[in-house]
Amino acid sequence: MGRVSHAQEDVISQFRMALANRELLGNLVLRELRGKYKGTALGWFWSLLNPLAATLIFSVVFGAILRVNPTVGADGIHNYTLFLLCALLPWNYFSGVVNAGMAAMLDNANLIKKTAFPRQLLVFSASVSLFVTFCIEMLVLAVAFLLFGADPLLWVVPTLVLMVLLALFATGLALMLSVANVYFRDSAHFVAIGLQVLFYATPVIYPITLVSHVSPDSLVARLHIDSLYYANPLVHYVEAFRDLLYDHQIPSLTTVLVVVLTAASSLWLGWTVFTRYSGRLAEEL
Repeated sequence: MGRVSHAQEDVISQFRMALANRELLGNLVLRELRGKYKGTALGWFWSLLNPLAATLIFSVVFGAILRVNPTVGADGIHNYTLFLLCALLPWNYFSGVVNAGMAAMLDNANLIKKTAFPRQLLVFSASVSLFVTFCIEMLVLAVAFLLFGADPLLWVVPTLVLMVLLALFATGLALMLSVANVYFRDSAHFVAIGLQVLFYATPVIYPITLVSHVSPDSLVARLHIDSLYYANPLVHYVEAFRDLLYDHQIPSLTTVLVVVLTAASSLWLGWTVFTRYSGRLAEEL
């Protein structure tokens, strides 16, 4: 009991220190935002051009050539590009936070060695700066829906809540991976492979109905496929975004519970793991 209590005290202490350094977090976020496209000709336009380029490629390959058929959304919308963006933008944010958070300790090794401050703020600054870009992209998506005759304005608030929950989920994973990458430098390579697999295991470029159309040899195999597929939390996040933006409906209770519980669990576990193993970061770096 004493060991558990001591660990909990460390977590609470680190959390209080992070709150006390809110100004530092703001400065770190500004540094991330200013340095993101520093020296480039187009600057912040890359925040829109990068996802638009990916959207164009996926739309041509999967929408035009392979003819992946999206579901019919609210107001009769049947548009693969809008269907894709509802999932691609959240996915880009998630993968961006994981990659940036994982590299945060190594990229700021000199700062960690010279200054005492809550190291978690480096991961949070990466997450918050990317969240700003995420908000801009989602705003553009909302305008696109308006141009195609759908009104997403009533769904702005629940979408913002979902965006925050996704941020908590991604940040929790990034906290764990940031310390793992210091002690085990091969982590980044394994995570890169894992993200590639996870991308195709999440219904980003295809409707989830395609998974239910898979016909295994037996009912047992069908149940195993469903269990394995839906064990991926990002399936529920992506479907929640599509429910709100594309279909204009509240996600199912199961989806809501999974999203809320995974966000809270990921942040708590990430913070706990980071607190436990961050003591020797300066020496390892």
